[in-house]
Amino acid sequence: MEFRLLGTVSVDTRTGPLPLGPAKRRSLLAALLLSANTPVPVARLTDSLWGEEPPPRARGVIQGHVSRLRALLTGAEAQAYGVELVTLGDAYVLRVPETLLDYQRFEELLMLARQQRSAADTVRMLDDALSLWQGPALGGTFTEGPLQAAAHTLEESRLATVEELARAYADLGEHHRAASVLRAEAVAHPMRESLAAALILALYRAGRQSEALDWFHRTRRLLADELGIDPGHELADAYALILRGGPRPGAAPAGGTDAAGASRAGTGPAEGAGTTAPPAPRVPAAHNPSVAPHPTDLLPRAPRGFHGRNAELAALTRAAAGEAPVCLVTGPAGVGKTSLALQWAHHNPAAFPDGRLFADLRGFSETGEPALIDVLREFLLALGVAPRRVPESVSAAAALFRSLTDRRRLLVVLDNARDSATVRALLPGGTDCVTLVTSRNRLEGLIASDAARPVPLGILEPQDGTALLAGVLGEERILAEPVAARRLAELCGGLPLALRVTAARLAGRPQWTLAGLADELADERGRLTFLDVDDTGVSAALRLTVQQLPADAVRQLARLGHHPGGHFDPYTCAALAGTDPAAAAAALERLGSAHLVTETAPGRWVLHDLVRLYARGLDPASGAEALVDVLDHYIATALAAADTAEPGGEPCFVLPEGYRPAAVRDFADRAAAMHWLATERDDLARAAVAARGAGLHDRAWRIILLQWPQVVWRVRDSWAPLLELALDSARAKQDLYAESRVLNLLGWVLTEEGRTAEALTLLERSPGLAQQAGDRLGEATALINLAVVQAGQGELDRALEGCGRAVVLAREEEDRHTEMLALQHLARLQLSAQRPGDALGSARTALALGPEHEEAARRSLLLAVSGEARLALGEEDEGILLLDRAAEEAEHAGYDEGAVRALEALLRVSARAEYRTRHALALRRLTDGG
Repeated sequence: MEFRLLGTVSVDTRTGPLPLGPAKRRSLLAALLLSANTPVPVARLTDSLWGEEPPPRARGVIQGHVSRLRALLTGAEAQAYGVELVTLGDAYVLRVPETLLDYQRFEELLMLARQQRSAADTVRMLDDALSLWQGPALGGTFTEGPLQAAAHTLEESRLATVEELARAYADLGEHHRAASVLRAEAVAHPMRESLAAALILALYRAGRQSEALDWFHRTRRLLADELGIDPGHELADAYALILRGGPRPGAAPAGGTDAAGASRAGTGPAEGAGTTAPPAPRVPAAHNPSVAPHPTDLLPRAPRGFHGRNAELAALTRAAAGEAPVCLVTGPAGVGKTSLALQWAHHNPAAFPDGRLFADLRGFSETGEPALIDVLREFLLALGVAPRRVPESVSAAAALFRSLTDRRRLLVVLDNARDSATVRALLPGGTDCVTLVTSRNRLEGLIASDAARPVPLGILEPQDGTALLAGVLGEERILAEPVAARRLAELCGGLPLALRVTAARLAGRPQWTLAGLADELADERGRLTFLDVDDTGVSAALRLTVQQLPADAVRQLARLGHHPGGHFDPYTCAALAGTDPAAAAAALERLGSAHLVTETAPGRWVLHDLVRLYARGLDPASGAEALVDVLDHYIATALAAADTAEPGGEPCFVLPEGYRPAAVRDFADRAAAMHWLATERDDLARAAVAARGAGLHDRAWRIILLQWPQVVWRVRDSWAPLLELALDSARAKQDLYAESRVLNLLGWVLTEEGRTAEALTLLERSPGLAQQAGDRLGEATALINLAVVQAGQGELDRALEGCGRAVVLAREEEDRHTEMLALQHLARLQLSAQRPGDALGSARTALALGPEHEEAARRSLLLAVSGEARLALGEEDEGILLLDRAAEEAEHAGYDEGAVRALEALLRVSARAEYRTRHALALRRLTDGG
């Protein structure tokens, strides 16, 4: 048995690798292996799997994955190797001999290699160590937070080992082999200066001086273009060594001055050098005899500190490959559209031998847009038209522009366009011309009329955001505080403009720490202020976008700033703005076209964090009213969902004082209602937290309690924290009805989680509270839940008595749902009391109360009880038939827990392979649900 972290996380056995399953489970295994033989708290595992925003059900998901890992290890006879996955209080420990861990063997081989006196022995040891690597460390996991840091540390150790191996080859005089080892890593890590320096020296000592110099200049250009920095001491010393011809006798200086001068003049990479640039190799016209110099170049300078965007650069290249293409870069304010366009344009001079034109159309500027005739005049003059021959009308100037560009290969960059009509007048006429347009609007008219090919631009990934900061501040400052740097990138929302403003603040204040500024930005009240500097900033950029919007869209945006959740739909927006869903949908489309909101799925939208803060400031006084409106919308929608999912299953409690419902969606069936409850769970939780924070306790507990169909359906899905919040709100309002109802649900959840002592304490109070509140059905539900716990504690007689009382109360209230629930639990208790005949009778009575198309989960449980009762009565065939039906109904309804329960009962009396397969599948679905 062998545990691998140096590559894809895996466990190899004699019969092959274990089927570890999803990435979350591999991540959990990796976290345990990195701290092998040491208890790892659940909190640290949660941080490794989800970072700073774990789902409410994180603990339950971890428990499920641990259970599955334990089963896999047991099945592979891991104990025979001394491997054991153990629970210790609130932590887990994976006990495993270090000899079974590939990263431990790697470290051991490194230590041994450093103790060797012979360079040849050192080479053999280091080769063996590197052969353990099968790919990037911790492959197949979610490498965020602690796991990302661990993967980075392992990768650093590997690269250092490669450099050690190259030094050992150099000691043997095998410089060609040293260069070969280093080249592959230098290509993969082009900005690691120590690798580049070692490769340059290896090439030089192998007699390949021109290659060494090419590699130096390639690296120097890359550092300047990507990070805006000069080579460090190590790289500069290697270059100087080559220039002064030592320590290799006979090496002459190799034109260093010319190479440096060419780089300053703007040359691209040497032929064969790797680059993310698009189609044609970058060859300056002055050095290429096939391309004559051309004065037509209006491009601003290339952006400094440009990072990432490889996918978008490639998309632009593909878009530009057509006939007379119009490429459309769209995205929100500050996302880096202009930088992307200029980066692409500057890396393609040879593709446009007739020149490159540029115009800032100032579509989102306080100074206003330039006159079209002025833009056309500048273009025509750049193309060689005499000033007196430039037409005075826009139409005539546009026609002349199209005529002059008809047979040219020209790039036209139109930056900051507000609408499609402006762009159309500036399109060149040649089929070999490329037009590159940037806009904060989607310009769908241009797509329709001129087949413009959109290249949407989103926010930067955290690693690219930190690289952008490093380009301004220097790598040393970022490496000194890597966690704070990543946090800054996240607080800036991946928005390049915000990142550049942040970097500018830090660059001018070397005494500031990154962590200190991150703490300042963490306060939402002042974040936008910190992200403005001089006349540049996020607020200013957003203001220029918003001022182009109609009043109804601005009002909608302002109200969205007060939305407590992460997603919204037209119904939620209508509630916030006091309009109808159709008007809200139209406003969302307008905001989406301006890239102020983003549609992540049909009818489901999100707001960038910085846009949300700006929107909140548009109308701060409306915050309290907007919150009440959206809370009441959630209450109304959750009521509709609960009534559709479980019709008649819960009496409609009195609505809160001042309740103002807006338009509510219709749910076609139970599946649609349950889907809404599942997808909106996080936002409903955020709404409840916001309600409690605003003192709206009467709304907080209602929003939580109305999710009961989903709680019942996925009871082991970490609902306790949310229900505890509801309990606090119910007690804050001194509402006995609410307190009793929440205690009922919370007690049952705790029971299912195995926290029976806590559940018993809560549930013993619930019947009395319900009685005081006059809630007879709540009293019946409380008695049922209390009976379940009492039975688990061995108090079967008291449990039977309580369940019997619940049946009576439900019948007196003529509530079939509660009576069916009470009979279901009574049947289970009677079965436990060795009274299978009574259990069968109770189950039959309960089944007769509910139509077959309703209560899918409950029907499955009742059929399972009936089947087990039949088996206890000696009627095996009938029992197996009923249990099979119970499993099928549960599987059909997606009730995996019920399917597992029924199939486990079947497997106790039948060895059919079909049951074993179905049980394994249901168990896997249940475990992988998180």
